[in-house]
Amino acid sequence: MDVICSLVQKSQEARNQAYCPYSNFRVGAAVLASDGAVFTGCNVENASYPAGLCAERTAISKAVSEGYTSFKAIAIASDLKDQFIFPCGVCRQFMREFGLEWNVYPTKSDGSYRQMTLKELLPHSFGPDDLSARYNH
Repeated sequence: MDVICSLVQKSQEARNQAYCPYSNFRVGAAVLASDGAVFTGCNVENASYPAGLCAERTAISKAVSEGYTSFKAIAIASDLKDQFIFPCGVCRQFMREFGLEWNVYPTKSDGSYRQMTLKELLPHSFGPDDLSARYNH
């Protein structure tokens, strides 16, 4: 429980670093690697909108760049008061690359959170194993 509360807090802190001059919609994420290391990220917008990065992909990319590819959990924070912030479809697919059985903690701005697995957020997903599957044609 303390680990999750700390992860949520770190996602909120990362949210404060968001670069979002176009949407003014701040998002932060904190990803927990299997060995306990934590990596944070924020959304980074760009005048060429598709070139922007979501907080979840920023945090995971930081972890991967440091040699981490096995994760236990990710917490996501925004300024939404009355609803939880969930990862977008692109982030869900990006997260899927690293497995289905890790926890996702969408939060509200007050720090309250829900616990879900990535498998719940992205049912019937396409992943690395599908690339090696052989199909009868």
